[in-house]
Amino acid sequence: MLNKVPIIDIAARYKTVEKEINESVLSVLKSGQFILGPEVSKLEEEAAEYIGVKHAVGVASGTDALHLALRAYGIGEGDEVITTPFTFIATVEAIVYTGAKPVLVDILPDSYNIDPDQIEKKINEKTKAIIPVHMYGQAADMDSIWELAQKYGLKVIEDAAQAFGGEYRDKKLSGIGHVGCTSFFPTKNLGGAGDGGMVFTNDEKVAGQVRMLRVHGSKDKYVHQIVGYNSRLDSLQAAVVRVHLRHLDEWNDLRRQHASKYNSLLKGNEKIVLPKELDQNKHVYHLYSVRVKEREKCQRFLGEKGVSTAIHYPIPAFEQESFRYLGYKDKDLPVCSEVSEEVLSLPMFPELKDEQTEYVCKCLLEYLG
Repeated sequence: MLNKVPIIDIAARYKTVEKEINESVLSVLKSGQFILGPEVSKLEEEAAEYIGVKHAVGVASGTDALHLALRAYGIGEGDEVITTPFTFIATVEAIVYTGAKPVLVDILPDSYNIDPDQIEKKINEKTKAIIPVHMYGQAADMDSIWELAQKYGLKVIEDAAQAFGGEYRDKKLSGIGHVGCTSFFPTKNLGGAGDGGMVFTNDEKVAGQVRMLRVHGSKDKYVHQIVGYNSRLDSLQAAVVRVHLRHLDEWNDLRRQHASKYNSLLKGNEKIVLPKELDQNKHVYHLYSVRVKEREKCQRFLGEKGVSTAIHYPIPAFEQESFRYLGYKDKDLPVCSEVSEEVLSLPMFPELKDEQTEYVCKCLLEYLG
């Protein structure tokens, strides 16, 4: 059967800003400046202003953003960093890259974000930072996390890759912790045309460290103060993201409208758990993920009806072969284990049509009986 409703439609987004994108990309090609350069500097200024921080530093990916932020704080061998097991693997990988140990704690059943009550139990003299992930576009409980960080002298590094433009108590995500990190992967709310990422902070020293780390540890050409990386944001990506940033609030509002329609059509069915937007948050619905029993059966049924779905994420970090050495079992992280077996992401993108949303809900309700 033809794919009636895709899970995401990046080509549709391009069509809405085609003229702006083409002009911006062509301008970069004509300039001959492809690595860092004016486009990256302008994006850094505009993105910092949008988030409400003093510094934004473009890097090669969201993974690098997390890694370099940790490195900027000197986190490494013998240190521990607390985060969630219910996230894309990059969050945990970034910790390992530094030589530090990831410490995983369970999630909350309503938001799927890290549970602050579980965090404090894992803090010890080796703990140096907490990485909350704003899952699916909704903020973690930043008040509680910040309180713990202040109490124990820890750094808070926000993983806001799924939540650009989202808010917590009227503050933009990425601008609440000591550092915020995002990804410009094409499927994100603020995506580019390839890989890219950014680090946000009010700390001038940290921003300076990240700027050096991204260019082989160099502040001046061929002078290398520290061992760094090749993690430069390229100008073409910056040009695309700058265009998208101008439309982001409109696109996020459309996502929220689609989520509201899903909620209104699916509410009241006891066989499905809908996303819950917490009062203090502005959810930007990077994903609209429901929970259903026998998820794979449901996914097959929807697929036969032409509805594309995805699972974010079927295997928690601690069950991945690469992280089994950490020694966690299902019983250690029971909420995460249960949620990962039931979540199913429905189609969600700004250009989604009402008739598509209605068709998805019709098919899902047919399956649920």
